[in-house]
Amino acid sequence: MGTVDAPYVALSCAMSVDGYIDDAGPERLVLSNDSDLDRVDGERAASDAIMVGAGTVRQDDPRLLVRSPARRAERLRDGRPASPLRVVLTASGDLDPGLRLFTSAGAERLVYCPTTVEPGLRERLGPVAAVIAAGDPVTLATVLDDLARRRVRRLLVEGGTAVFTEFLSAGLADELHLAIAPFLVGDRRAPRFVGEAAFPHDAGHRMALLEARPIGDVVLLRYALTERARDRHWLLTAIDLSRRCPPAAGAFSVGAVLVDAAGGVIAEGWSRDTDPHVHAEESALARIPADDPRLPSATLYSSLEPCSVRRSRPLSCTRHILASGIRRVVFALREPDLFVRCRGAEELREAGVTVVEVPELGDQVRAVNEHLTI
Repeated sequence: MGTVDAPYVALSCAMSVDGYIDDAGPERLVLSNDSDLDRVDGERAASDAIMVGAGTVRQDDPRLLVRSPARRAERLRDGRPASPLRVVLTASGDLDPGLRLFTSAGAERLVYCPTTVEPGLRERLGPVAAVIAAGDPVTLATVLDDLARRRVRRLLVEGGTAVFTEFLSAGLADELHLAIAPFLVGDRRAPRFVGEAAFPHDAGHRMALLEARPIGDVVLLRYALTERARDRHWLLTAIDLSRRCPPAAGAFSVGAVLVDAAGGVIAEGWSRDTDPHVHAEESALARIPADDPRLPSATLYSSLEPCSVRRSRPLSCTRHILASGIRRVVFALREPDLFVRCRGAEELREAGVTVVEVPELGDQVRAVNEHLTI
């Protein structure tokens, strides 16, 4: 990969109980219900690009657009296109410009192909898509690097088998969303979720289950495949906790969650949850014994940078964290210089604590604190 941060990659797939993503018939097999399709539409709206393989384009003839008018309007209000960039991977270049992905307006299209295929494919698709040579054969690392340089921060991958297999075997996906339909296909001619490969997540290296949710008769299973996926999940949990804060004109609304090495929640807290002056990190730490053996290997997630100076209490949250023995802290937004000048991140790092910042979630923290000018 290059110097630009790789996109956050979420794989989204609906499959039967026995692992098939379609049947062997000429018509597309519908696996999701309306509610789950709406969930996927929300995932599309939250992404910067949607990717599929050429086989999916040929078989399903998708448009790959955000369907909800309200979601399209919200994207436009945010200064984004109504639908994300549409991305296709092809090895053969066998793509018909008459397919709906190329004839439907609403979002730009990129087609990544082998260098040897690029001239002919560019001539065929030139008017309807940007054709990009991505090696011979195409490598996902090259594609992701190019997408990152195009400012794609979140990529949603929707199929098919070859693409899912390559992302998972290469360890290049952050999240996996599986919608399990309540029936069996039972036809070995039909395509399965993945093909044969050596996968980093095997029986000895399990994925981290983030969510199991019924959606009508479909069950959504959401897995974290990388550390940054786990960090994002728990940081969003901390931001949700911050929304419980009683409003205060002179203080931030912050949420914090303490998670052990196995992914279990040790404690939660939010600003002013037990008294008018308590901070989120302080509140979470107060809920557990100071000698809890899980603390040295735990991670503290806070929506806002832990404070290094405070007026209401003698000890800052940074001091509380250092006293607890916690060695890893993740937050979304640096504390603005509104009340004091905060050096929480610097003090923690100077003390040997690993500090991870996830600034792409900072806007959500600002929204929670819209009662302040930050």
